[in-house]
Amino acid sequence: MYFIITIPVIALIAWLIFRKRNHSTDTNIQKLDKAYRVLLDGHVNYYHKLNKRSRKQFESRVAGFLQYVNIEGVGTEITDLDRVLIAASAIIPVFGLGDWRYDNLTNVILYPDTFDKDYQFEGENRSILGMVGSGYMNGQMLLSRAALLKGFSPMAGKENTAIHEFVHLLDNADGATDGMPEQLMDHEYAAPWLSLMHREMHRIKDGKSDINPYALTSEAEFFAVAAEYFF
Repeated sequence: MYFIITIPVIALIAWLIFRKRNHSTDTNIQKLDKAYRVLLDGHVNYYHKLNKRSRKQFESRVAGFLQYVNIEGVGTEITDLDRVLIAASAIIPVFGLGDWRYDNLTNVILYPDTFDKDYQFEGENRSILGMVGSGYMNGQMLLSRAALLKGFSPMAGKENTAIHEFVHLLDNADGATDGMPEQLMDHEYAAPWLSLMHREMHRIKDGKSDINPYALTSEAEFFAVAAEYFF
């Protein structure tokens, strides 16, 4: 059932949105510290499977991301592994898009574990794994370290919270987080994608899809969940 229903949806996402284009040339390559390269190879399967040239490009984009986005901890100290996994989560969904820059992000704030709507990571009613800030928190991303690490572990399955949140930022690049990343999708594909998205959401509601039911929350969540499955 999973291959019958989910694979065509994810394949269409890959083709319409994440297909390779506008690669940078090798003259734009930035060096990444050896320690970070070792961490990438040991913890990020996506990077591990790349060929030598693509690895260099991936490393360069990780290095670039770490230069323009600040990563800080709340209630925890930031480690090199934290930085590598956050940067990898940012680069994976845009690796086929050339030198994409998250102009709508300035800070990633890492919490030790889940947090609540008031950004507290202690006490009860803590269920948030990650979120993109809005209003006075605009330009901020909040992540749970536990969720970040789990997303790159063998136990993750199809889930990766950090990639999910970075896909929300991609979606928001046109000014609206609505599951329609207009800056990445050719105009003629917008209506077919919207139709397919709603059709698959009905399948989830009817119990006929293996996509996580959280995707029913909204078109934006469907897009982010489906992207998790693809990557």
